[in-house]
Amino acid sequence: MALIASFLVAIAIGAFSFGSRTMRGGAVGAALGVLGASLILGSLRFCMFGSEVESTQAVLGVVLAGAFAWMFGAGAKAVLGQKSADLGSGDIRTGSFKLGWYWPWILLSPTLVILVFFLYLPAYQTFTLSTKLTRLGTPIVRDRCLQNFSELLITSPALLVMLPLTSVAVIWGVGLWHRRSEPGSAAHGFTRVIRPFGILLFLFSLYFIFESENGGYQLIYLNTLIISSSIVILSMVIGLGLAYLTFGHVRGITVYRTLLIWPYAISPPVAGILFFMMFDATGGIFAAVADNWFGFNFPNYSTNATLARLAIILASVWKLIGYNLLFFLAGLQTVPREQIEAAAIDGANSLQRFRRIVMPALGPIAFFLLITNLTFSFFDVYGTIDFLTKGAPAGATSVSIYEIIRVGIETGQLGRGAAQSVVLFLAVIGLTAWQFRQSEGKISYGSA
Repeated sequence: MALIASFLVAIAIGAFSFGSRTMRGGAVGAALGVLGASLILGSLRFCMFGSEVESTQAVLGVVLAGAFAWMFGAGAKAVLGQKSADLGSGDIRTGSFKLGWYWPWILLSPTLVILVFFLYLPAYQTFTLSTKLTRLGTPIVRDRCLQNFSELLITSPALLVMLPLTSVAVIWGVGLWHRRSEPGSAAHGFTRVIRPFGILLFLFSLYFIFESENGGYQLIYLNTLIISSSIVILSMVIGLGLAYLTFGHVRGITVYRTLLIWPYAISPPVAGILFFMMFDATGGIFAAVADNWFGFNFPNYSTNATLARLAIILASVWKLIGYNLLFFLAGLQTVPREQIEAAAIDGANSLQRFRRIVMPALGPIAFFLLITNLTFSFFDVYGTIDFLTKGAPAGATSVSIYEIIRVGIETGQLGRGAAQSVVLFLAVIGLTAWQFRQSEGKISYGSA
């Protein structure tokens, strides 16, 4: 039954992602969906649909079939949708020169080779390893199908399916309501306000599909969400504020800028050590000052989950501020002075000028920093956590990347570590794709 459902889902998603409204196009998309599902399920020998396999793995099998059906359908649409003047076919004119269609691919070949051998191939090998039972240093390898993934999730297939689908349905319904409501009406204004919170609803629904008992992944997901989002928001807001303050002509401003940018040159482990020396309750600088000057005991962050997370966030934000400051300073130099002066003459105050002129001009840089800061908060934070808290107390600061290394390297469970790395990889891809989709038509890279 689950196998039939997986191919039905593949047919529907393949036809939808291919995007053709004709009967022939729908059939082609459905065939591509079945091909993609067959390849991925066949490579796993349909192991998730056995009679002795838990139902959670069957649900994952259906999701996997749908994902590869979408990849094949959307990929074929992108390739076949190229016009004759695009990269795929025809000649390309650049001024007085005419190049063959193959020249762009020749120029892109070094990058494509690097992507294949250093991204796609390792990603495939990681997924293959995630379906195995193997330990570091032992040659014994056994197939586990998708059990390494199902151990991270709840055991109820109904909730596993309904929670994400319900949130997606609500988001889609609000979007449809917004598009069909009359501009200027109360419904249009209401849906415009609540639409940005759709991603929060989806992330909230994902929290409940992870296992919470016996050291489950639910706490890791929550830690990653809290710490990563706090790092990104605080580092960008503070970086923008400092860049705006130091952009003016102030005596000694070059020295101030250098001191503010300097923390970015420090590695995350060193940042963890520095903040440990400051926040340690027994021998830290803040503890000594609090005891000698004010006569009270400095709180021990290593025994308090909230304080431990705050210490990680502060250390990471301090490390990232210089990076954001540098790019925001460069972006502020591109803001047209004439527009700011004209707005000031028209009576716009500083806040209005910043919101209406400066922020739109900084849109491309802010979007770039959002992606890079998100990458840092997901991956580079490991060194800070390892030297500052080591995941304590009771795993309250153990995020995804820290748990991957702890499970895969320290405990030697390579298959489980690889499964968690695949989950993190998909999360980063999903968030990045969502950010690109949300930015369409909202970010200007220059006037035409």
